[in-house]
Amino acid sequence: MAMKVILTRDVPSLGKHGEVVSVSEGYARNYLFPRGLAIEANKGTLKNVELRQRQEAQRAEKAAQEAKQVAEMLRGKTVTVKAHAGKNTTKLFGAVTAQHIADAIAQQYHVKVDKRKIALLEPIKSLGDYEVALHLHHDVHLTLKVEVVPQETSA
Repeated sequence: MAMKVILTRDVPSLGKHGEVVSVSEGYARNYLFPRGLAIEANKGTLKNVELRQRQEAQRAEKAAQEAKQVAEMLRGKTVTVKAHAGKNTTKLFGAVTAQHIADAIAQQYHVKVDKRKIALLEPIKSLGDYEVALHLHHDVHLTLKVEVVPQETSA
């Protein structure tokens, strides 16, 4: 006899966390329940799952809207990053990383961008203009111009 269960973790070849699946009663009672992989699906637990899914959908929608707003604010803009460079050369002492770019965006445009959203294949090691991809959300991407300029040193 089959019974409906709600998975509390991802179970290979059965389903993902939060899904409602039909399994045999013996499989549920002898394997899934003792290992904490599932709970029985009754009216109360199904209502909780539905509520949690609605809240997660609202959270995802809000994150997408915020990412679109940030993308609109930064579209076509140039971020200037100051770095120490050698005299009469374009080579930097150190490198400009995604964290440096995120800090520069926050300082210049008052927008917080997570450094993990900045797709910098390798750190920038010389002065100049660069194009850096920002992946703000799974469907919100933009290219940002980054200008690396020498930092004035006080003598």
